[in-house]
Amino acid sequence: MDVQSQTPGGPAVLIVDDSRTNLQVMGKRLTRMGYCVSLADNGIEALDLVQARRFDLALIDMVMPGLSGIAVLRELRANVATANLPVLMITARSDDAAAIEALSAGADDHIVKPFAFEVMGARIERLLERARAFDKLRRANEVLDARIVHRAIELGELRYELDDSRADRHRLAASVQSLEAEVQRLSAGTSALS
Repeated sequence: MDVQSQTPGGPAVLIVDDSRTNLQVMGKRLTRMGYCVSLADNGIEALDLVQARRFDLALIDMVMPGLSGIAVLRELRANVATANLPVLMITARSDDAAAIEALSAGADDHIVKPFAFEVMGARIERLLERARAFDKLRRANEVLDARIVHRAIELGELRYELDDSRADRHRLAASVQSLEAEVQRLSAGTSALS
């Protein structure tokens, strides 16, 4: 059921729910909130969409026939390309065990149906902001890693130059000693002649 609502420049959000009514309602509301929304009505389709496109966030219904939301979440976390995708788990279960199960499986947050869209919007924004901060930190670490590699190369080159200088110094010292010995030998020979 890959229906996509486009909002130019808005964060890409995948909504996964086996209820087409829920999908349509959430899709319309999130589109109005400025998100670029894609819809999937089952776990397999959701995983196919995630492999085909990049999403900024996924909203996944916890209980679905076939591949459950928890199973989809575990697949996402097991894949290096999607391991850090922010996931908001949606559930009709209001018990603590549901929250613990979702969070233990790797959900970044969870929300219980029925929910106020303002609350969902605030949770989505918090997750997106955290993902942006994480991405910024990851990029800064990549820059730092590149600088470290560059410095290590420079240090290796300096060590090589230092080793060359030491070897030159030893050769020069050996030459000077050899010359001094030759001078002493010649001086001794000249003194013997006088």
